[in-house]
Amino acid sequence: MTQDSKDPLRTVTLPSAMRQPAVTTRPMRSSSLNYRTTGWMPIVVLFSSCVFLLLGGGGGGGVGVVDASRVSSSVKVHLPKELSRTNGYDHREALFGIPPYGGSIQQNVIYANTDMCSAVTNPHWKPPFILMVDRGGCTFVQKVRNAQHAGAAAVIIADNMCQCQHEKVCTPEVNSVCEKHEPIMADDGSGHDITIPSVLLFKQDADPLKKALLNQKSVRMELSWSLPNPDDHVEWDLWTSPTDYVSKQFKKEFKDAVLALGPSASFTPHMYIYDGLAANCRGTDGKSQCFNLCTNEGRYCANDPENDLDYGISGGDVVTESLRRLCIWGLYGDDGVGVEWWNYQQEFSNLCDTSELFMKDDCVKTAMANVNIDYDAVEQCMYTHGGLEGVESNDILQQQLDDKESKGIVIMPVVYVNGVAVRGQLEFSTVFKAICAGYAPGTEPRVCTTCSKCSDEKTCVTTGKCPAEEGTVKQSTFVASLASVILIFSAVGAVCYVRQQRIMKEQVRGMIKEYMPLDATHQSMDTALEQDDIDTPSMQNGRFT
Repeated sequence: MTQDSKDPLRTVTLPSAMRQPAVTTRPMRSSSLNYRTTGWMPIVVLFSSCVFLLLGGGGGGGVGVVDASRVSSSVKVHLPKELSRTNGYDHREALFGIPPYGGSIQQNVIYANTDMCSAVTNPHWKPPFILMVDRGGCTFVQKVRNAQHAGAAAVIIADNMCQCQHEKVCTPEVNSVCEKHEPIMADDGSGHDITIPSVLLFKQDADPLKKALLNQKSVRMELSWSLPNPDDHVEWDLWTSPTDYVSKQFKKEFKDAVLALGPSASFTPHMYIYDGLAANCRGTDGKSQCFNLCTNEGRYCANDPENDLDYGISGGDVVTESLRRLCIWGLYGDDGVGVEWWNYQQEFSNLCDTSELFMKDDCVKTAMANVNIDYDAVEQCMYTHGGLEGVESNDILQQQLDDKESKGIVIMPVVYVNGVAVRGQLEFSTVFKAICAGYAPGTEPRVCTTCSKCSDEKTCVTTGKCPAEEGTVKQSTFVASLASVILIFSAVGAVCYVRQQRIMKEQVRGMIKEYMPLDATHQSMDTALEQDDIDTPSMQNGRFT
């Protein structure tokens, strides 16, 4: 697709070998897109999950279908004994915060007895502790942030609504009805500063714990996080899109880690699109009725990243670029590393990621040429798997829809490691530690044993060693500084010694001249002093003589 930024017309041109009978020129962003159609590639789709930007609220909050089997943590009660359960408590993890994968938090529990929707200072809350907070009043993020500022090491949200699936064991509040869908503890878009983990307990489990706390009983709980680690190989997945700017920095930085991990970690990318048929984007006449958001006559769709249907990047452009990247992976990602895929992400971002260039063939060709990707092979892949024209389905895009539906992916970007969602911000440190935690003990690659405990994992991965902690001094710097101090003090000491000797001699001479007669005896003593001058070490050329 090519476009003159000064001309409100978009001209679509196909490679000569695959050109349709007619090439159309139409008003920019019309409801009919004419795409290049090419293709190849069976894609292996692994598990994945959701991790960002849904409103998670108190009483209302974000709700959705959650697969309990995807919980990678455990919640256990150690005290009181009568509330302890061998297999722990059923719960749901927050999609924000940073869990300590491979570790646990064991602390006494404090019941906030307030909604924590505003800052709270309580002198009786002595850190560290786990804070239990009732659901309702504001977003989950706001509650956990205020708890974090109050000194909590972790937060347990006590659900105040019964789930319809639990109505036989849950006692609802007065004048309340059950919820058909479980609440999602999602990020409200501001959770980047949350560093403590949090979970939600269902009402029937939270109520007995609250009762014990209100009766001044000691409640001690343990929250732990782990990832399946069956062997010396990790499989991880990323759900993203070409216009997913949340993961842009991550995709730029993480290539170094992918190369360092090598074949011990197999990566699979996925592109997030939505089902236009389910969204009624194909009319009864078989034509797309969702303007330019879809390809294949309303079958595969994406949101307009600029929310402007008349200018710039369209949803159909996003679908096209998604298919292109999936084909690049199919052609170059057999090793589970796919260096070319990572290189193309960065090169496209540098050259083409603008409203004017995103959909231009020339820019795409240049980006591919710069990273040694065969443009014609990628186009052929897109075409042979169903293309982007007509009502036909595209095998690759259909696989993405089917996998998204079967795995319940509703939010992106998200990373899965060994089939378990990685919680927390999509950052180098979070994902790297999660991958390293996915190896069986003793089978971790060297980069994990060297860098996963560093304060700056990215620098360690790049340089091969942990950088010095802030506020500490390197050993070589310390030794050099110590040697310099010794030399300086030695020189100063030598100068002071010589000076003191001269002062003492002058004082002795003065005393002799004042109290002794100037006779032969004086001359004799003077001669002795002169001889002493000769015998006294002095500095010549920096040495004692």
